[in-house]
Amino acid sequence: MAVRLKLVYLTGFFLHFLLIFSVSCRDSFWLLATSGNLLPRSFDKYWRGGGAIASAALGEQLAASNPVRQAVAAYTHSTGIAAGYSFFAPNVPNSYKLVFELHYPGGRVEYALPQVGETATGLRLSNLFDNIGRTGYGPLRELMLKMLAYSIWREHQEATTIRAVFGVVHLPTIEDFEHGKKESYEFLYAYDFKFRS
Repeated sequence: MAVRLKLVYLTGFFLHFLLIFSVSCRDSFWLLATSGNLLPRSFDKYWRGGGAIASAALGEQLAASNPVRQAVAAYTHSTGIAAGYSFFAPNVPNSYKLVFELHYPGGRVEYALPQVGETATGLRLSNLFDNIGRTGYGPLRELMLKMLAYSIWREHQEATTIRAVFGVVHLPTIEDFEHGKKESYEFLYAYDFKFRS
């Protein structure tokens, strides 16, 4: 009985650290493949391949309704394994930007940005934008943006439609900046939301 219990503990220990290793590899490979670094761009296909292998080890290639994928996701999120490994990147990542387009009766249009009250909240909002940008599951991404749009609608309840426009800001390299190049914006997603009083 004691040997069997030790085997269960050893298996749990091995699986736990396999998940930690897989998540850290997935995030590291994603960072190497998507951001500028000192390595040649020809390596990007290898980084993407490594990321795909790590993602498969986490069950992310399975259907969203698959119980194995759901169990692994629940475990990695509840233990904190799923987040934080790409935070200590050697370079500054691209930033995401969210703009709300408020449509009023009569055709008037206004624009609003998400508002925060404190610096700490701003950091959390930036982290939320990173998560939205990396979310591959469309309905979840739409739900997160809808929750942010709802907070804007509470301040502008006369708006008939709120469009959330989400994109990424590409910062210039140091050489490009020295030559006067500015940041550029790339559109990613737009969702229209209607709320009622």
